[in-house]
Amino acid sequence: MISPTARIYPNVHLGQDVEVGDFVVIGVPPRGRSEGELPTVIGDGAIIRSHSVIYAGNVIGSRFQIGHHAMVREENRIGDDVSIGTGSVVEHHVEIADRVRIHSQAFVPEYSVLEEGAWIGPNVVLTNVPHPLCPKAKECIKGATIRRGAKIGANSTILPFLTIGRDALVGAGSVVVEDVPDGAVVAGNPAKVIKTVDELTCPVGLVDRPYGGKR
Repeated sequence: MISPTARIYPNVHLGQDVEVGDFVVIGVPPRGRSEGELPTVIGDGAIIRSHSVIYAGNVIGSRFQIGHHAMVREENRIGDDVSIGTGSVVEHHVEIADRVRIHSQAFVPEYSVLEEGAWIGPNVVLTNVPHPLCPKAKECIKGATIRRGAKIGANSTILPFLTIGRDALVGAGSVVVEDVPDGAVVAGNPAKVIKTVDELTCPVGLVDRPYGGKR
């Protein structure tokens, strides 16, 4: 179902059973491009909630969900079963693999990579320029790489160029200034390794290990 108040630009291809809410805009041409010049593809079963904006040139997989008042800029590659929360911003030329979850009010800048199953908490900020307003800033833009299954806790900030290792966990409110090893837990400002994911225990006793094995 597509709301009559939504605006769908030319060359937008929607899959089956896609829901488009009130005042959604899909296929906005970026600066320097004309309407319909870049094809936009959104797979089956997507839910695009009210007031969200998706620019042209995106290729988005099946069962995509996006909250209210969120924005996805142009020419991203987004896999299946991806969720982007209310108020979040994904800039252009970002790679987002299957089953990535981006919670509300997060910021993912251009040239970031989020691998399969990565989890981005609310108010997380990824960055991509080491020296803003430097005359050469646009020549060294590179966002973080969040490896498969890594989890970034709420209100954390990740500096440019960094890699957050596979299945690693960044504690809430951390400022990450160097690469995080696979399976490590880091916390603080600047973030430091405090343990491994395998050492984590459930604080309420529901499971022996929150990321491996049931009680």
